[in-house]
Order: sequence, then C-alpha cells, then structure tokens
Amino acid sequence: MPIRSAQDLVLVRQAVRTWSAELKFSLVEQTKMVTAASELARNTLDYGRGGHVTLEMLQEGLRKGLRLSFEDKGPGIPDIDLALRDGYTSGGGMGLGLGGARRLVNEFDIVSKVGEGTRVTVTRWK
Repeated sequence: MPIRSAQDLVLVRQAVRTWSAELKFSLVEQTKMVTAASELARNTLDYGRGGHVTLEMLQEGLRKGLRLSFEDKGPGIPDIDLALRDGYTSGGGMGLGLGGARRLVNEFDIVSKVGEGTRVTVTRWK
C-alpha cells in the first residue's frame, strides 16, 4: 500500500485492523498492531517523504501472525540507537514513535542507510 498522504495513513490503519481481526487477534492485540502501524506509517510519510507498506499474513505451524514492512527512500536515520530512545525526536513530536512501536509488537527490525532510506519491519504473533 502506498503512503503518500494523510488519507493513506487512514487506509493503512483500516487495513491493519481488518487483517488483525481476520487473524482473530484480541481487541488489545489489534489495537497494539494498529497503533504501531499508525506510528510507523506517519514516520514513513513525515520523515521518509512517503513510501509504502507491505502487509503479510504469516503461518508457522499453529501460530499465525501479521508482518508489516514500511519502506521509504528518504534521508535515512544516521543513529538508529538514538532514534529508538524515548524522548528523542528529529521533528516536533514526543519522541515515542519508533521505541513505542517496538514495544507494541513481538518482532522489530530496522535497517536504514543515510541518503538511501529506511525499512522497518514489525511482526505480531497470535
């Protein structure tokens, strides 16, 4: 799904809610995944100058999950450890986005290269 406007953020949240419900996530699990998706989609738009998200339903044995991969071709993050620290912001926000998203999911991976862009992948398991 593209992330190029504020309307796209709404569509991403709706899709993540729908997919989470299809996977029979509890309301709390759905809310955590939608919140993480919302934060990461907003970062993709605001800091990455837009990009896209890929949604994947996963199955490993009896375990089901939802993986979201946010990618942009923006300026990249020069210091990922600093960016993950609560309270750090390179914009006008509260500095809870990346670290907060990481706490809301079971798996979190971030790869960023200055001048090339960023990919954040999150997974939540049922």
